Amino acid sequence: MKQKHDILGWVAIVMAALVILAALPAAIIDTFEHGRVYLFSREFIDELPLRFSGPGRLRFILQPLVAIVLGCRSGLNDARAGQRPYLYRIATDSANRKELIHSGLSAVRNLLAMGIVLDAIAQLLIYRIVHPGAALVFGPVLICMPYAVSRALANRAAGLRRHRFHTHDSRRT
Repeated sequence: MKQKHDILGWVAIVMAALVILAALPAAIIDTFEHGRVYLFSREFIDELPLRFSGPGRLRFILQPLVAIVLGCRSGLNDARAGQRPYLYRIATDSANRKELIHSGLSAVRNLLAMGIVLDAIAQLLIYRIVHPGAALVFGPVLICMPYAVSRALANRAAGLRRHRFHTHDSRRT
């Protein structure tokens, strides 16, 4: 079962890479024709509302929601293992920072890859062109931030609950 999950994960990553690679030539041509990089342009800001109202707008709810669920699951696992909150460990534990980031990315890798693919598809439907830079920004923002924050908060909440339970339990004896 784990091997099947790994294969599906790699398929998602390869799909995301292929979508980005396929979109690069059109994006390069667009950059030369208009003299700007789309992601850093006024056009990007002006078209932002279309992302929230056009095809694929449900992803702005589903992707962060799934990331929050995965973050809570990882945060509860961290709490059971007696680990400090995720964001705190990333900020303060320089010796294990690379491993921490790797564990977080492995938890959301498939979701991240699918987020990039979904954003590219939504761009194609809305704008009739895919801007790979925007797909690489929107997918991760919708996933990584909610994941990291919910992982840290779930760990903290479980730790507080455990502390309260042990304090309450010690008063009985």
